[in-house]
Amino acid sequence: MFGICNLAIIPLRSDHSDRSEIVSQVLFGEHFEICEKFNQWYRIKLQYDCYEGWVDSKQTQVISESDYNQLSNDAIILNGDLIEYITSSSDLLLPIPLGSSLTFLNHNEINTSNFNFEGTKISGIKHKSNILNTAFLYLHAPYLWGGKTPFGIDCSGFTQMVYKLNGYKLLRDASQQALQGEALSFIEESEPGDLAFFDNDEGNIIHVGIIMENNYIIHASGKVRIDRIDHLGIYNPEVNKHTHKLRVIKKIINVEI
Repeated sequence: MFGICNLAIIPLRSDHSDRSEIVSQVLFGEHFEICEKFNQWYRIKLQYDCYEGWVDSKQTQVISESDYNQLSNDAIILNGDLIEYITSSSDLLLPIPLGSSLTFLNHNEINTSNFNFEGTKISGIKHKSNILNTAFLYLHAPYLWGGKTPFGIDCSGFTQMVYKLNGYKLLRDASQQALQGEALSFIEESEPGDLAFFDNDEGNIIHVGIIMENNYIIHASGKVRIDRIDHLGIYNPEVNKHTHKLRVIKKIINVEI
């Protein structure tokens, strides 16, 4: 079975219960494979990043395998506005957040409610210099474990969505993203838009942020914020100390577009 998210944002949980931890979110228009069913719950695998979790079946719409395959093969189209509305001929008015998928609008067989969208559409690969412009759209968004929107986002959700809006694919978790790209030997080799990863005392990658110019970094910690970065890690002037220990800097985008 296959499905698509037909609501603004739905929680992706670690188990089949409303009390279970939210590990990520599924945004409007994202499609997925349904791997298992338990009562009213589906265990799904998102097509975009293969991330898995449980969603309430009442918050999804089942689609055919051919529709799933067609959506998977089509160029991704995303909402480029902080928040915009999907409308329908039945007077439905549905707010959707930045980064929601609009690819399905090109498919009449999926578009059962005759959805219309008049906001900003984003598609294709953008120049690396646009990464920070996109990142600033999330500035001051509150930190939310598992979040992927300007109304609540975690560190790896932030980097994934910023890159996605520019046409580049990152995996969901910081530890997964740290396996992508080319490692740099020194912070001086980094460019704006590169990713910096940070570990804990056990050596596990637990945080990620986006390098800016002049030794600054934008990242989600309490909120999406801008701090200093040096060879030790992230320095937060508000608490007058380093808050995250630098592990590695990765260049994900090697070719200028």
